[in-house]
Amino acid sequence: MGIERPPTTGHDVELAALAATGDRRAYGELVRRHGSSVRGLLRRLGADPATADDVAQDAFLVGFEQIADYRGEGAFGGWIKKTAARLYLRKVKRDSRLIFSDAAPEEPPPPVSGDTPGDRLDLDEALKGLSRGERLCVSLCYGADWSHAEAAEALNIPIGTVKSHVKRGLDKLRARLAPPTDASARREGHG
Repeated sequence: MGIERPPTTGHDVELAALAATGDRRAYGELVRRHGSSVRGLLRRLGADPATADDVAQDAFLVGFEQIADYRGEGAFGGWIKKTAARLYLRKVKRDSRLIFSDAAPEEPPPPVSGDTPGDRLDLDEALKGLSRGERLCVSLCYGADWSHAEAAEALNIPIGTVKSHVKRGLDKLRARLAPPTDASARREGHG
C-alpha cells in the first residue's frame, strides 16, 4: 500500500480528476490556486470587490458540479475563468447595467505623472480608463481567453463591434501603459 499524496501537490488535471470522484479536498486546492485570478478577472470586467467574490464563489460551485466535464485539454484556470465570466455577464444583463457606448467612464483615472522614475500605472487602473464595452471585450478576449465570436455571442453584439472595442481598448491601454519616450524623459530632467 503506497503513501497517499496530499492533494496540494498534484497537477491541476490530477486534482480535477480526484474532484470528479467527489474528493472535496482536491477541489478545495483548485479553488485555493485559482480563486485570486478568477476574482482578478471579474474585477477587470468591472465587478466591485463584493460582486467579484460572490460571482467567483458561484463559478467554483458550478465548476464543482461540472468538474467531470473538464477534460484537461486546456488549463483549469482558463476553464473556470470562462465559467466566471459567463456568470458575471448574466448578472450584468439581469441587472440591466450593460451599456455599450464609446463614452469614457465618468471619472477617468488620473494621467500617469512623472513625479518619480518609479511611477507606474497598473493594468487594473488603466482598464478603468476604457469605456464599458472596451473593458468587457478586452477583458473577455485577453483575460478570459475568449474568442471574438464567443464574446460577441455572450454580449449579444456583432463580432465586428467586439473587434472594434478590442482594438480601441488595446490602443488606449498601450498608450496609457507605454513608458515615457526619451524626449519626454529629457524634458522632465531639464524642466
